[in-house]
Amino acid sequence: MAKVSTSDFRNGLTIIINGEIYSITDFLHVKPGKGGAFVRTKLKGVVSGKVLDKTFRAGESVEAVRVERHPYQYLYRDGDLFHLMHKETFEQIPIPQEKLNQAAFMKENQDITVVINAGTEEILYAELPDQVILKVVQTDPGVKGDTAQGGSKPAELESGATIQVPLFINEGDLVKINSKEGTYLERVKL
Repeated sequence: MAKVSTSDFRNGLTIIINGEIYSITDFLHVKPGKGGAFVRTKLKGVVSGKVLDKTFRAGESVEAVRVERHPYQYLYRDGDLFHLMHKETFEQIPIPQEKLNQAAFMKENQDITVVINAGTEEILYAELPDQVILKVVQTDPGVKGDTAQGGSKPAELESGATIQVPLFINEGDLVKINSKEGTYLERVKL
């Protein structure tokens, strides 16, 4: 693995801190009037998702990790394993549920991004697109007069997840979901 200096820091760079892989989300080079320069960073754990604020001395070296993103397609679930197929090589791989972000919003044939440590070929995690479109399979029927301003009700989606939707949503409607937060965004018409 390559060593990088603080002068090489940029947003998106992945580095190892205390044995964990972090991605730099924000950094600021500071040159105070007295003393040596330093770099303030905000880091996000690639696997854990935890956020860390860390300060480095100017010129300090850290170990960089190269990660690759690959397009996969979700095929089926077998217990706690989700089987995915690479969209270019057609290679199939099983991924355990703990390495999947937002598994509750996955449906068969959906596109997924798998993030791999390029040095060790280890699968770090797999994630859905930020927004997914799913069909409502069960919810209480809408009543004339229900509006978007009204309130919300639970709705079960085709993936098995349950979310809160506006009162005017009916069974069979397609809804756009924010997969990161698990929230309703809008009704989709095809």
